[in-house]
Amino acid sequence: MKANKDILLQVRNLCISTASKNKRKSLVKNISFEIKENEIIGLLGESGSGKSLTSLAILSLLDKNKFKISGEILFHKKNLLGINNHEMLKVRGSKISMIFQEPMSALNPTMKIGKQLFEVYKTHQIKSITEIKTEINGLIKKVKLDGIKNLLEKYPHEISGGQKQRVMIMMALACKPELLIADEPTTALDVTVQKEIIEILKSLQETQKLSILFISHDLKLISKIADRLVILKSGEIIEKGNSKSIFRSPKSSYTKALLSMIMRPKKRPKILPTIKTFDLNKKPVLENNKLRQKRQKDIYSKKPILKITNLSKFYNTSPNFFTKNNEFKALNKIDLNLYPGETLGLIGESGSGKTTLSNAILKIHSFEEGEIFYEGNDVSTLKGKYLLNFRRQVQLIFQDPYASLNPLKNIMETIAEPIKYHRLIDDKNKIIEKVTELLNDVGLDESFLQRYPHELSGGQRQRICIARAICLHPKVIICDECVSALDVSVQATILNLLNSLKKKYDFTYIFISHDLSVVKYMSDRIVVLFNGKVVEYEEADKMFLNPKSNYTKKLIKASI
Repeated sequence: MKANKDILLQVRNLCISTASKNKRKSLVKNISFEIKENEIIGLLGESGSGKSLTSLAILSLLDKNKFKISGEILFHKKNLLGINNHEMLKVRGSKISMIFQEPMSALNPTMKIGKQLFEVYKTHQIKSITEIKTEINGLIKKVKLDGIKNLLEKYPHEISGGQKQRVMIMMALACKPELLIADEPTTALDVTVQKEIIEILKSLQETQKLSILFISHDLKLISKIADRLVILKSGEIIEKGNSKSIFRSPKSSYTKALLSMIMRPKKRPKILPTIKTFDLNKKPVLENNKLRQKRQKDIYSKKPILKITNLSKFYNTSPNFFTKNNEFKALNKIDLNLYPGETLGLIGESGSGKTTLSNAILKIHSFEEGEIFYEGNDVSTLKGKYLLNFRRQVQLIFQDPYASLNPLKNIMETIAEPIKYHRLIDDKNKIIEKVTELLNDVGLDESFLQRYPHELSGGQRQRICIARAICLHPKVIICDECVSALDVSVQATILNLLNSLKKKYDFTYIFISHDLSVVKYMSDRIVVLFNGKVVEYEEADKMFLNPKSNYTKKLIKASI
């Protein structure tokens, strides 16, 4: 092995701005960094910092009609910004490959996984069917998917999020690239699957001498994989250098603030920290344990608003639709109560049953056994106006704010739609007033009314989703991974927003997340699901201090 590694890719004075001459906006400002052979570089920054723009510029995937790009991107000393599309096609996929953030969006839902993998080989390499099958089987073992029966015959929706992400890794590695760009590859995955993906990438780096540009907003995660760090803020490099050196002795105040938000104290404080501000330069205000205990006592003295008993959900996994000799239990005899004013945390890895449970509560999916009672009424029997009223009172905030907003409707139309559908307000001017009030509730103003989703940042889009969820004055809100795609500072903003809205409107939350620190911060009690079963159901503080199940211990250990 060489003592001094050769430089594989060099970014020099890269500038990216919007192409409009009248309203030109600088997005990436004169950044420079390099990636050496067999090295992992962590590219870190919050939403809008320029991470994804930089990666897309490397692969020439930015629309030149919308973006103006200058500087140099040298790959093996050849400027990628100076070559034509035909030459770039020879580089893209075969020399430089990319794992995209959202595997469900990146995979074709209408094609089987095997066919999608074959397409990659056929596009970039001339090989026989036998050779391709041999290589695919080898990749399946490398990404630890060999335990899934008939994987190549499955469609993307038939496997979990973590499994889909591994398929994306297979597709990215199919042509044996020299550089792999991993753009937020673990964002929507639970801690145990995140750890597995990191281990797979590290192993591939060592066995295939692969260089990796690992893009993330998660500083704690990036510290586990990166050799060197490049930290972006507002399109500029704030700090770069050896990963261990930056963690040991950060120079910029921004890096110090980011580190302070993920560092765990050696001893548990007597009072629990709660982030009252999302300003990274300010210390959080603390909430007294006694006040929290008094609030919880008041909550649990009431009758439950939602009561679930012996709930089970089955899926037929038989190859033949008409036979049911293979049944998968997605939920297995679930019992839990949700109390008015409570935030109930729901955690578990991919495939544990979190989303299935929320879909059963919302009556999106039926269930085979058990009962769900909302305010004493059996949810399974609700029909007509009673079902409509139930769905008005129980709302959902989705995981992906961009995918859950209609790109053809502006913000005014998006928030007004459920108000009109449920006939809460008929007067047009009053609807505008109500939507403006809702925007103010979520920290936005009337200037957003005529904007479209693509004109907003991730955090702003999530605020719109929250405004839409609260516009019907619901009693219960299910937050399904609603901050998983956001960086740490924006997460803090949204979490504080949810807590302030809860206090103002007396909401009750079911908070689903794979991030244990977020669930602990938000929740009064926590339900831990594993393989469709409740393995632990306890007050948040007690669970983290003294977890009872081995699975909960494993989750907590993986999150540290």
